[in-house]
Amino acid sequence: MHQVFDRPAVWVLGLTLAICATTATTATATTLDTLGGAAPIIVAHRGASGYLPEHTLAGYELAIKMGTDYIEPDLQLTKDGYLVAMHDTTLNRTTNVETVLGTRNGGYLVSNYTLSEIKQLTVEPTGTGKTSYAGFTPSYPDAFKVPTFDEVIQLAQAQSALVGRTVGIYPEAKIADPLMEDKILSTLTTYGYGNSSDKVIIQSFSLDTLKSIRVKQDALGLTMREVFLGNSAVSSFTDIAKYVDGIGPSITGGGANAVTDAYIDAAHAADLFVHGYTFADPNPLTADAQYDKYFTWGMDGVFSNYADIAVASRNDFVAASVPEPATYAMLLAGFGIVGVGMRRRASR
Repeated sequence: MHQVFDRPAVWVLGLTLAICATTATTATATTLDTLGGAAPIIVAHRGASGYLPEHTLAGYELAIKMGTDYIEPDLQLTKDGYLVAMHDTTLNRTTNVETVLGTRNGGYLVSNYTLSEIKQLTVEPTGTGKTSYAGFTPSYPDAFKVPTFDEVIQLAQAQSALVGRTVGIYPEAKIADPLMEDKILSTLTTYGYGNSSDKVIIQSFSLDTLKSIRVKQDALGLTMREVFLGNSAVSSFTDIAKYVDGIGPSITGGGANAVTDAYIDAAHAADLFVHGYTFADPNPLTADAQYDKYFTWGMDGVFSNYADIAVASRNDFVAASVPEPATYAMLLAGFGIVGVGMRRRASR
């Protein structure tokens, strides 16, 4: 298993890049095939979910220390209307709800439990996740409890100050619910988000949900970016681009909508950025080859279970693709902003 400090510490790297970037005189916008030419972003899929329990403060913090650009909280609503970070609509796959609380109405739906009840639970590891990570001690006392959306944002902002770069938030509306839409927007604005230049991207598998959120954003004077998840048909890209800024396809999808070089080119032609999911190979050698393929095709960002591997692969790819000193400026662009192409459609 990889150590947090096996690779150069990202906050040190960031300082080095900032210094070197002052010497950059070469334009970088056309060097990579991403939309806008910026370095691809790394999104920590459910936190550092390949190493620690998913959607926990510990997992988010570890991913940040590994250098991820964004952390991804999937969102569910509790019985009493609080947003919590949880992928499933039920609690039993990832927590000890069976032994602590038991069933509600014959099942384990998040929506049948109050926040105070859910806070009694401990999130358990799944897949390759463990209960600890060598060399890492969480900074938060309830690091393996189910966090609220507020707590995730507070962590991201506090960690941003510590690591010296802005850590982005990439929340997903997991259910089609007007209340969830309202609470996502109100929570984000409470913490100072609201513009297309902010490092926040709202995602959903429901285009209707994203359309509704867009209408609500317009009414509030907000311009936060939105991403439609799923392997959309190339023929629908132009229509999708009327409502959202990017698409998030599965890299394991097949058939006519499989993610290929041509698929990414077609999305870019419609002014949509592409963030693929889920990169889940724990082997750095084989994973690097996979990342390199999609980065070569111009993929604008990746959702990864192993943030350290993804960050290292991205940095190596940019370094190999961009002549110095432009490399340093491009990496800074990837860390600091999503890219020129990731903006709200001006024609809406």
